Amino acid sequence: MNRKIVFSSGEYYHICSRGVDKRKIFLNKNDYEHFVKLLYLANSDKKFEFRETFGDNGEKGIDDIQKGQDIVSIGSWCLMTNHFHILIKENIYPEVGPPVKGRCGISIFMQKILTAYSMYFNTKYHRKGTLFEGKFNAKHLDNDNYLKYQFAYIHLNPISMIDSGWKKKEVTDFEKAKEFLSKYKYSSYLDYLGMDRQEGKIINKGVFPEYFETSTDFSEMIDEWVTFSKDNV
Repeated sequence: MNRKIVFSSGEYYHICSRGVDKRKIFLNKNDYEHFVKLLYLANSDKKFEFRETFGDNGEKGIDDIQKGQDIVSIGSWCLMTNHFHILIKENIYPEVGPPVKGRCGISIFMQKILTAYSMYFNTKYHRKGTLFEGKFNAKHLDNDNYLKYQFAYIHLNPISMIDSGWKKKEVTDFEKAKEFLSKYKYSSYLDYLGMDRQEGKIINKGVFPEYFETSTDFSEMIDEWVTFSKDNV
């Protein structure tokens, strides 16, 4: 499908995709974990057969996966019940991997991950048809402040599970929100806090601006966004 936005090498984008009719796309722990593995596996210049790589119980972890060279760089990510967010950088393409006429790393990555997860989900839950609505949403982050804001916005999304109004007002319980985020493992939040886990292989901090020299810098930015309303930014 044609897009108004053009993916350019070296540029940053906020990617989001939702379930069709806002339906839930993650129904249990295994669903989340399958998608997390796909974030790592699909970011490769090599083809893969998803059903041959993982069983229904997700026996293999990211540390056990062998893949090719990255075709995009991921700065942050977050999975919600009916959608997901990815902060992504378009790599120099087609220098990375075999050239594909008229396409780029982001388009190939998203096609692989959406197709593979849809096949997994439809097979598991005995359904047919489209799982995700239309084409995925993409916003070009051409402003440094806007790019930095995405690291907060994407990681703060899970707060909506306990405080639906967090985007419009101050969070009602700051400590509760921070505790919830610290236990939510389906995002790169814990990786920026310095936790050593295999999901850390999904992101490539080195190709993004060095906004956070330490995990403390990141935590302080999150604190600032949690305690101030969006209107005050």
